[in-house]
Amino acid sequence: MRLVLARLPQIALTLLLLSLAAWLAIGLMPGDPASLALMSDPKLTAEDVARLRALHGLDQPLLQRYLAWLGGLARGEFGYSRLFAQPAIAVLWPALRSTLALVGAAVAIAAVLGVALGALAAARPRLAGFVDGLALLAQATPSFWLGILLVIFFAVWLGWLPAGGLPGAGQSALSFLVLPVATIAFGQLAAYARHAAAALTEALRQPWARSARARGATEARVLWRHALPNAGVPLLTLLALDVGGLVSGALVTETVFARPGMGKLLYDSVMGNDYNLALLALLLVALVTMLATLAADVAQRWLDPRLEAA
Repeated sequence: MRLVLARLPQIALTLLLLSLAAWLAIGLMPGDPASLALMSDPKLTAEDVARLRALHGLDQPLLQRYLAWLGGLARGEFGYSRLFAQPAIAVLWPALRSTLALVGAAVAIAAVLGVALGALAAARPRLAGFVDGLALLAQATPSFWLGILLVIFFAVWLGWLPAGGLPGAGQSALSFLVLPVATIAFGQLAAYARHAAAALTEALRQPWARSARARGATEARVLWRHALPNAGVPLLTLLALDVGGLVSGALVTETVFARPGMGKLLYDSVMGNDYNLALLALLLVALVTMLATLAADVAQRWLDPRLEAA
């Protein structure tokens, strides 16, 4: 509880500073929505552009606009997306839902398979080279290249799965997730396998592991019941860092498979000078990442009470 109470003010201050820095960075980019409107419609006059700037508050100083935006956010007013011509929350929710389904499934599969491979390498040292080789291959494979290969093989040649996009009426949503989830999961597999192998190998060498074997515990029980909880601290840290990807999305994979998500939304909002939508998406990513890190720290102290005194 003390850790949570100490972290919450830090999270709030970090979000405030991050929002200010992002607002200034986006606001100092060349061009604004009024200028973009003028470029897309040559019939607009200078008076029309001036009225647009006044309507959206773009004629005010940058810091004053930030304070007005921050005040509205404090009142629960999430504002409007100029780029999509919709309320910002109506744009964020579908993108977030799509990304959670895609990256959430990929991280879960990568974590389970990675820990299983790490346990295999720790329990069978002769197979450690195979696991290291597989992890190296997964880490070195570009996600866009792997995604294209999967589309060519499973969608074009075999015709088993759709090449991308979102399911329509009567179509299985699961079939549209298989290829992008496999692309992301294979790339993230390496980190979990290597961390799990190193942590479990070290845990199995500890005196308490030899004592458990001496008491008649099977090797499988020593590995999963005793070693894995003790090796869980670094794995929880890695999982917490990956949770940020649940919200920030995977821009490359979403582009290859034509899936709308948070990664594409962040890119479009920044490039389109949609201050409100870009900031809300960025703050959502930062908030979830920091809360996940806090949850991982709490779980680590539960697994290893010695960290509480550190």
